[in-house]
Amino acid sequence: MPQTKALTDVAQQLFTIRDYIRWSFSQFNHHNVYFGHGTDNAWDEAVHLVLGSLHLPWDFDPSMLDARVTRDEAITILSHVEKRCLDRVPLAYLLGEAWFAGLPFNVDHRVLVPRSPIGQLIQNHYEPWVNEEPTRVLDLCSGSGCIGIATAYAFPYARVDLADISEDALCVARSNVERHDLADQVTVYQSDLFDDLPKEAAYDLIVSNPPYVDEEDLEAMAREYHHEPALGLGSGLDGLDITRRILRDAPRYLSDKGVLICEVGNSEFALQDAFPEVPFLWLEFEMGGQGVFMLTAEQLKEYAGHFA
Repeated sequence: MPQTKALTDVAQQLFTIRDYIRWSFSQFNHHNVYFGHGTDNAWDEAVHLVLGSLHLPWDFDPSMLDARVTRDEAITILSHVEKRCLDRVPLAYLLGEAWFAGLPFNVDHRVLVPRSPIGQLIQNHYEPWVNEEPTRVLDLCSGSGCIGIATAYAFPYARVDLADISEDALCVARSNVERHDLADQVTVYQSDLFDDLPKEAAYDLIVSNPPYVDEEDLEAMAREYHHEPALGLGSGLDGLDITRRILRDAPRYLSDKGVLICEVGNSEFALQDAFPEVPFLWLEFEMGGQGVFMLTAEQLKEYAGHFA
């Protein structure tokens, strides 16, 4: 049942899918809900919540907007709206699913909600930065596995490894490997960055969305982010503790022609200040996003002394 009498009363006044979308939209505006985990506005969030709660696709027949919602369905929708507005739970956790690079992924509180602009690179097959299909790919700090699994779709003949220090996160990643039937192509490793990966590994592409939020930003983040695992967000005073280790150790795991693509978000400026001599290539995204750099294996080796 809905958690409050007020919601019970609401359920007696709403009837159709259209009604519930409109009402959810109003609630999000009234409660000043923060958007940053899949949508960027109240209307899209309302549509996503209602359709997701009803197990309906985005492209369903619009004539169904006037279909009536059952009592049990109403309870589910109203409960999700209440948790979204009052508890500020990200919608992906309420639905147990998020979309990334055009693919669905299982998500829950053990992993971050997928939202990296790297998804745009994957849908473009990493062009023009990767010109040949890689033989072996590493998704480092993989969380739910969304980056590595989507990359496996982009490069169906590549062997893809997922690595994360969190066994909780890797449980979710394994469920996604199974969901996408990629066990023959994708391997999961519990590893503190590179420490427990196969020593003989030589990756043509290492792609990483590591923790990169600095202490100040971590404290100031919206309540929604505090439902996510802190291990996947914070990375020291300047947000670069993990990135420094990646830059230091990546050359030993890249093939001669390999590339590193790494997201650092708002810590982009701190990274440039820390290593002003390093020629980071900052990638641009047509659909928005920033703070993703690329370095080649050759560049990483050339500037290795700066990362030591």
